[in-house]
Amino acid sequence: MGVTAPVSAGEADRAPRGTATLTVLAVLALLGIAGFSALGIWQVERRAWKLDLIARVDQRSHAAPAAAPGPAAWLAISRSNDEYRRVTASGSFMPGKDVLVQAVSDRGAGFWVLTPLRTDAGFTILVNRGFVSPDERKADAFAAPTSPVTVTGLLRISEPKGGFLRTNDPAAGRWFSRDVAEIAESQKLKDVAPYFIDADKSLDAPGQPHGGLTVVSFPNNHTVYALTWFGLALMLAAGALYVGRHEWKIRKKSPSRV
Repeated sequence: MGVTAPVSAGEADRAPRGTATLTVLAVLALLGIAGFSALGIWQVERRAWKLDLIARVDQRSHAAPAAAPGPAAWLAISRSNDEYRRVTASGSFMPGKDVLVQAVSDRGAGFWVLTPLRTDAGFTILVNRGFVSPDERKADAFAAPTSPVTVTGLLRISEPKGGFLRTNDPAAGRWFSRDVAEIAESQKLKDVAPYFIDADKSLDAPGQPHGGLTVVSFPNNHTVYALTWFGLALMLAAGALYVGRHEWKIRKKSPSRV
């Protein structure tokens, strides 16, 4: 007569999972491993792209300045190809057209002073002449030079739609971003370039904004992100192997008939 071996409480707790359950778990594990691995590979690719971007921007920002792009080149200007390029432009600042944009710089909280420059080539460029503190603003210590000037600095792409959770209010004179189109409209400017120039220190003088404060920095945490995703993939693979090995052992110890 067949006798069934007694099953302990511990062995009962470790009863084998059904084939359907194991299949679902295996599929989920494979999908998770594939997904985490794909994210890790994507971060490796992003790291290569970021390093190339940093190298290109560094080369642009330290190259000899070129003439600021005129109207014929405006449609082709892009963030990836032109931002932080050193440029130069000659002309005269337009008096009474200054716009102060709230900012935080190495000198603390204050404002960027943007003034339109009517170039000798016949078009207008907004120039970020530099930074003024709240006290300097109250003292009106930022009047633009009246004589013709040559501005050298970094080409910057317009910053539309205001700042973080703050919208520009041209009517009230409250600006949180350097939105070229909106500033041009508020100041009734014509033939305005779709970019602005962050001026270097060449215009610095008593009673003038402090230029050359542009920070050229790109966060590059892609190595950490890649290691995180690959680590999760390995952990999931190890967990799947552990479950598979555990199930195999349970099946070896499962009750049998003698």
